[in-house]
This record gives sequence, structure tokens and C-alpha cells, in this order.
Amino acid sequence: MNQTLQELFAKVDAAKPAMMETWRSLVDRDCGSDNKAGVDAVGQDIKAFLEAAGCRVRFHEYEKAGNMLVAEYGDMSKPFVVLTGHMDTVFADGTAAARPFTVKDGRVTGPGALDMKGGDTILMYAVKFLIEAGYDRYPIKVILAGDEEVGHGKSEAGKDYLAEVKGAVMGFNMETGFIDNGIVIERKGCCRYRWDIDGVGAHAGNNPEAGRSAVKELAHKLLDMEALTDFAEGTTVNVGVIGGGTVANAVPEHAWCIVDVRFRTMAGLARVEKGFEEIAKKTYIDHTATKYERTVLVPAMERIEGSEKLFERANEEAQKAGLPAMKAIAVGGGSDSAYLTMAGIPTLCAMGVKGEFNHTVREWAEESSLTEREKLLLTCLVTL
Repeated sequence: MNQTLQELFAKVDAAKPAMMETWRSLVDRDCGSDNKAGVDAVGQDIKAFLEAAGCRVRFHEYEKAGNMLVAEYGDMSKPFVVLTGHMDTVFADGTAAARPFTVKDGRVTGPGALDMKGGDTILMYAVKFLIEAGYDRYPIKVILAGDEEVGHGKSEAGKDYLAEVKGAVMGFNMETGFIDNGIVIERKGCCRYRWDIDGVGAHAGNNPEAGRSAVKELAHKLLDMEALTDFAEGTTVNVGVIGGGTVANAVPEHAWCIVDVRFRTMAGLARVEKGFEEIAKKTYIDHTATKYERTVLVPAMERIEGSEKLFERANEEAQKAGLPAMKAIAVGGGSDSAYLTMAGIPTLCAMGVKGEFNHTVREWAEESSLTEREKLLLTCLVTL
């Protein structure tokens, strides 16, 4: 291991108490995606940390979503490296007080401890340590979204990501790490759709023939929707939530459903959306009307050759540095890494603390992975 890494690793070990305290401060603040004030407060805390380290920090501001933090170090006219993640969680206000940051038997719990306050902590300290060491291999750009968990449905963050990453040579997303040491080089994209069907209400006993059942129309169409699933292509359509009608003795005048679509490629999504257009136009029950809208879009992090090569190099250098061997994996959950690969930027995702059960009350992170993954990120930035 080279001298620089030895010195950085020693600094990581010495700084663990401070890193744990930063992790705690990030977890013990309500910052669900709908809590713009909470997310923006986290952004201000991270801004203060990164500015003290020597970065220039600015925000993309949004009216109805948490702002996006962008921090830069070095000459950004040169090819740079992107470190990215998000500041929001999926948890409701009050969760931080009810389930605060806790360390027990080597496991860290609390809202967002795994997804992804641990990863945010690693990112922050990597920048600090590198600047203190006089790092000049690449300029560094940090991008932290404020509404990743809801797919940027109320902001322009997706477009802003694509603009910010132009000129990057590689990217590292500090998202949830896997306990088997998997590193993500491919993620399915995710879309969500709301379907609404209007029919004609009528009394189910006195004049049912005058009614037109919105529920019956939906029943036909949800089967058509799910028939668009193509497992070989890596595209799935799931009608996850349905509703309709008001009382049992009335022909239902309205019905609705919420549909989740996962896709490996944007071409797979395009095929499904074409199918949705045809389904919406088709009528099984006369005098019913159908409309739908896409409410969430998280693009696919498509597998690109550059990411495969970046992983191979990272895995080799990690083992040289005495860190555990990794494996390249593909997963079904989306992340903002998609915006980097859309721009052709080699990207490794799931570089954050390791654990399980994110988005649930069972969420936990492995305490020891905080320093292990800190060393992994530093190794990548120093050697690749």
C-alpha cells in the first residue's frame, strides 16, 4: 500500500469517533422527502462541513422539494470525479425522536442510518481527508439530492444532475451497501403511474342496467397492464394498489390503481408506455373513460463497459490495500446513479455503509463498515 493511503487510513481510524458523531447528527433529524425544511436543514449542516474543509458550495433550489447541494473542490474546467448521494429519507416526522441513532452489538439503527446517512458521512469525510492531504489527482464535485426517495417528482433535480455531471470521468454513489460486499454497476429504473377510470353510477338493485362499472373496466385493464411484463427483457409491470366504488349496492362510478414499472433499459420502458397508451384508448365497458399519468420516474442505471472496467480496477486496488474483495452486481432498486450512466460516465453505486432492510423499521447498518467503506472510497480516489 502506498504511503498516501497508509496515512489516510490512519487518519480514518483516528477520526472514527468524530465520524460516528456526524452520522448521529444526520440520523437524529427528521428529513423525510416531504419535509423540505428538514432536508434543507441537513443541506445546511453538510454545507458548513464542506465549506470548512475547503469546498465551494451552492444549491439548486426547488419550491416543493428539498434543495440539491453541489460542492466543488479544484479546477472544475478539468475532468473531475463525482461523489453523490441524497439527503432525504422515507420516514415521517417524529421518527427521529421515536427511534434515534443507536449503536448496539455492532449495529447502527435509526431513520436513514443505512439509507443513506452513513454514506453521506463517508462522502463528507473523504473530501475533508483528501483536501487536508493536498489531493490534486482530480477536481471533486459532490452532488447530494434532496428528493431522491420520491424520484424528483416535484423538482428539476434529474435535469440538474445531467447538467452537473458533464465533464466527469467517473462517479461513486454512496448509496446503501450490501453485506455480501456487492457493488452495483447496474440498476433497474422505476416508474409509477396513477390510473383513473370514470364510469356511470347506478343503483345495483333498481336500475343496474343504467350503470357502467368503472371497477369492471379497471379489472380488464389491469390484466392488460400486467401482461406487458417481459422477464427476459428485465421489465415488470405490477398493479400494486387498487380502489373503486363507494358502497356494495351501487354500480361503481369511479375506480383507480397505482402501477409500478421496473425496467433494465429505457427501451423497455418505452415499450411499456406505448402499451399503456393503447390500453388507455381501448374500452371494454361502453361509456367509461380512462386516463393515467406518470408520477415518478427514476431512469435505469444501465450497464456500461466503463462501469465494468472501473469496478475491475477498484476491486484490484482495494485488495492491494488490504480491503475485502468485492463483486459486481445488478439490482432492482433505482438510484440517481442512472443520471451518470445516462451521460456515459463510469459509475460504482452502493459504496456506502453495509446493512439490510432499508425503508423499514428493521433497517440497520454495520458499524465497522463505516471505516471500511471510508477506506474503500479513499483508495478509489487515490489510485484510479
